[in-house]
Amino acid sequence: MGSVGRMLLAAAAGGALVVGGLTGSAQAADVNVAKNAGFESGLANWTCTAGSTVSSPVHGGAAALKATPAGQDHARCSQTVAVQPNSTYQLSAWVQGGYAYLGASGTGTTDVSTWTPDSAAWKELKTSFKTGANTTSVTVYTHGWYGQQPYLVDDVSVVGPDGGGGGDPDPVVPVAPAGLTVSGTTSSSVSLAWNPVANATGYNVYRDGTKVQSVSGSSATVTGLAADTSYTFQVTATNAAGESPRTASVNGRTATTGGGGGGDVPAHAVTGYWQNFNNGAAVQKLSDVQAQYDIIAVAFADATSTPGAVDFTLDSAGLGGYTDAQFKADVAAKQAAGKSVIISVGGEKGTVAVNSAASATNFANSVYALMQEYGFDGVDIDLENGLNSTYMTQALRSLSQKAPGLVITMAPQTIDMQSTSNEYFKTALNIKDILTVVNMQYYNSGSMLGCDGKVYSQGSVDFLTALACIQLEGGLAPSQVGLGLPASTRGAGSGYVSPSVVNAALDCLTRGTSCGSFKPSRTYPSLRGAMTWSTNWDATAGNAWSNAVGPHVHNLP
Repeated sequence: MGSVGRMLLAAAAGGALVVGGLTGSAQAADVNVAKNAGFESGLANWTCTAGSTVSSPVHGGAAALKATPAGQDHARCSQTVAVQPNSTYQLSAWVQGGYAYLGASGTGTTDVSTWTPDSAAWKELKTSFKTGANTTSVTVYTHGWYGQQPYLVDDVSVVGPDGGGGGDPDPVVPVAPAGLTVSGTTSSSVSLAWNPVANATGYNVYRDGTKVQSVSGSSATVTGLAADTSYTFQVTATNAAGESPRTASVNGRTATTGGGGGGDVPAHAVTGYWQNFNNGAAVQKLSDVQAQYDIIAVAFADATSTPGAVDFTLDSAGLGGYTDAQFKADVAAKQAAGKSVIISVGGEKGTVAVNSAASATNFANSVYALMQEYGFDGVDIDLENGLNSTYMTQALRSLSQKAPGLVITMAPQTIDMQSTSNEYFKTALNIKDILTVVNMQYYNSGSMLGCDGKVYSQGSVDFLTALACIQLEGGLAPSQVGLGLPASTRGAGSGYVSPSVVNAALDCLTRGTSCGSFKPSRTYPSLRGAMTWSTNWDATAGNAWSNAVGPHVHNLP
């Protein structure tokens, strides 16, 4: 037994952790005597040694308490509530995260507490206490445990006779949620996200006008849908006072199930590279990657001494102690949320060479081993130092046979896709039946030729649309073409454009609107979407790229 376990048992033996049984029941006139019970007004009415309110995750409403034990401080928050003598009170709260405790002291009878170890999801703690003959106030509290992870608390309840202090005001009907967007799709589901509403305790989700789901948080995934089908969605906020008006409708189209590769990648998808290193951008765990990203490319796998073979080592030191176990759990959690997580091979400094039958076999075998070990959905080819189309084709077809339906993405430089005779372009066409998307890097390239033979300068709508036209008219399906851009000015040496320019290019290619001087001869409504380097640089810039481009991609026709 570890030291934490011994401390817990010792505390229990000393009477500090007496778990009260549930006794009695609340009467009709009973109230919740706790004030600011859902932390909607910050830490008002609470006294905390550590902690603050957060907007996510929450159990109800728009806020929750998050507190982090440190040193000899177990991050206690308490509130003194007014009670009546000789009365029974039901004490409860919803908790998540590290060790969490809930208790009451100064009851005048037997003080009580209850606790739970780490909880990945919201969990309700319950106990009850009886007040003494002369007790008019009781201190209710919550805290974590020394050396353990941060804990979250929401919706504290101390229900019993009003001691004269009353409770929080009766709720009013909430307003409709704002910011409803489609955050992801598969061939059978659509994921939604919206902004929390301050006084809401839950939300209802409507599909094509019919209520299909009720949730407590500000996101939901509607499942059981038909592939390649468009649906409309609305959301309402609810509490004890009633239900809000519905939001405006948003459209979500499920992914296709046939043709090309990609498993359950949405019909319109956003790809983001996640940095397995610290180069000055915001350090993220995989769980921190923004919800707008449908494909997360883990950068990068490394070359080994075996020709063509790759391996992956998590940069635990550079990522603040991130462990393999946490990373694997985060991969699974992203997949459960409808995302694809793939391993990227190459990068600016990548030295992987697949230039023989033996190295092609080694590449396929080693990538497949990583897919089995970490749960990756596929592979991204980002080789910037040369590519042999014959043997890379062989390698990817071999990998596809081992893992049918895997996600295959590519991130060539602009020069690599100027002609169908280029090795990158040839590889893409060779594997067109299993290829998910080519996200060409529209940066670090200078001026280039468009599909009309004219020269276009990097950083304009015309540069994006005229160069994408080469791929679209050169044999790739529109669903296999994506626009790759930096997430911020620091994400690349050159080529950054504002998210509004990216969205204008997407509209030009899919709808024929917002074009510059170059206008394609036709539209490509099934264009896959956009990619960025990187989710970390996006986070550094306040998520400006994913907040703007993500919803735009997901609402393409």
